[in-house]
Amino acid sequence: MLSVGLTGGIATGKSTVVRMLAKKGARVIDHDALVHALQEPGRPVWKRIVETFGSGILDDGGRIDRRKLGALVFGDERRRRTLEGIVHPAVLEQARHERERIRREDERAIVLSDIPLLFEVGMQGLFDLILLIYTPPETQILRAMRRNGLTRDEAAARLGAQMPIGEKLALADIVIRNDGTMKELRARVDEVWQELLLREREKRQ
Repeated sequence: MLSVGLTGGIATGKSTVVRMLAKKGARVIDHDALVHALQEPGRPVWKRIVETFGSGILDDGGRIDRRKLGALVFGDERRRRTLEGIVHPAVLEQARHERERIRREDERAIVLSDIPLLFEVGMQGLFDLILLIYTPPETQILRAMRRNGLTRDEAAARLGAQMPIGEKLALADIVIRNDGTMKELRARVDEVWQELLLREREKRQ
């Protein structure tokens, strides 16, 4: 089994690439989805977050309102690290169980762990290799403005909250550049899939 950490940045087209690779047979572990599941009302992570940050972060249905929670921790390093200390260990443990389940089902699987902040939280050492979806910063800003209805300043601020995409380039093992046509993107994804298959075979041998 080949374990791949997949990451990118805001508006790099990561979700599109994940869908393409999944159609080719990759198994996907979506860390954002794991976070949502672990924060369901009544679960241990939900309880710890509410105990730590108060019931004011809940919506009318008792679910964690991510905007309210984000407003508390965004820009507050101590609170952000406290939240990460609650969420990250639980997510990593859940993801480990998922990888082991997939390994039991198919020892030749190529497993993509989709982690938006992979580099920011220092998780690159957990995987056989890192795949980065790259788009130049200006393209990221324009896409984020169109997709999310943001002003240029708002889009730039969101980019500024993440590690610059250029710094991520130097840390990645494989890069899919996504600022061309859809045809070009599909061709590059085809190339990368063949490389992942080769690396999985080499790992087993």
